[in-house]
Amino acid sequence: MSEPTRHGTIPIELPHLFDEVEPDPVEGCAGCAALAQVREWARATGDRTTITDANVLMRRHPEGHR
Repeated sequence: MSEPTRHGTIPIELPHLFDEVEPDPVEGCAGCAALAQVREWARATGDRTTITDANVLMRRHPEGHR
């Protein structure tokens, strides 16, 4: 059996995404309001995946913003 390949680089350290501040809904934006509500429902049930999805969608959607 051959020897495994060894790499001389040190491991990289990834940022902790849980430290990010959640986006605030833009006032008057129905899309932001809906995503904030979904995020609150997800938080109430401990669904961290849906919380993250709502945060990403809130940051990325432009509709309804002045």
